Amino acid sequence: MPRSDFIDPRSSDDPRNVYRTDEEFYAGDRPEQTDLPEDRPRGSEPGTFSLRHSGTWGTVAFVACIVLLIIVGIALFP
Repeated sequence: MPRSDFIDPRSSDDPRNVYRTDEEFYAGDRPEQTDLPEDRPRGSEPGTFSLRHSGTWGTVAFVACIVLLIIVGIALFP
């Protein structure tokens, strides 16, 4: 059984069997200027470096309060 991508050699001279290359095929829907500006720049400004994360201690305190509340709840209502 012939493969699905098999082209009959008898039809090699048929002008309908001329296929565009990948570059030609995909060039039709691409703009001339393919480089787009970064819409969400990553990182910080050059030369700045900060280890401070806003909310880190607040998150730790929140989790500690929840854990403490669970422990107190278990201790008071065994």
